[in-house]
Amino acid sequence: MQSFKGEFLDFAIRQQVLLFGEFKTKAGRLSPYFFNAGLFNDGLSLKRLGEFYAKAIAASGLAFDGLFGPAYKGIPLAAAVAIALAAEGRNVPFSYNRKEAKDHGEGGTIVGARLAGRILIVDDVISAGTSVRESVELIRAAGATPCGVAIALDRMERGLGELSAVQEVSRDYGIPVIGIVNLDDLATHLSGKPDWQATLAAIQAYRATYGVGEA
Repeated sequence: MQSFKGEFLDFAIRQQVLLFGEFKTKAGRLSPYFFNAGLFNDGLSLKRLGEFYAKAIAASGLAFDGLFGPAYKGIPLAAAVAIALAAEGRNVPFSYNRKEAKDHGEGGTIVGARLAGRILIVDDVISAGTSVRESVELIRAAGATPCGVAIALDRMERGLGELSAVQEVSRDYGIPVIGIVNLDDLATHLSGKPDWQATLAAIQAYRATYGVGEA
């Protein structure tokens, strides 16, 4: 496992973004973990989060020309990633959407840089894939090409069918999904921590019941 993945998981646990216990999902399942990226809610944690996204994106080798953050959670994420990339010497444009179009000023629903070329969508997780679908439509309508999605955590969990939400996005739009980490990375990380073996066993059992393979 790449070192930045373990560093990110330790970071998420310290920030209490990644919690362990018993949590009911939207699907009514009892999950042994809960991930809430909205709790990266101060300057330092958002800065570090952007750096982890940048590392995962670089490791993927994906070529892109700009970033797009879906409203609302994707807006600070895309900005943080753009700043992290700039710190590494790569200055890329970013943009995001409004939920409602403005009828004054610059108007429209897109804010920031003009969408052009290959656009990487940045979001926290993919649940139902709704924000990705809306983003793909906006990017294509602007004449640009959606080329991938970057997320913090891939739960690797089946939706209503046999595929996960991440796999459905890859299938439906023909684009890769880059996760900083996935559920297998979490299991690998916990396997090296003696105090976390009960948690690891619960995650492995959940994965055996609801999990899918990698996209």
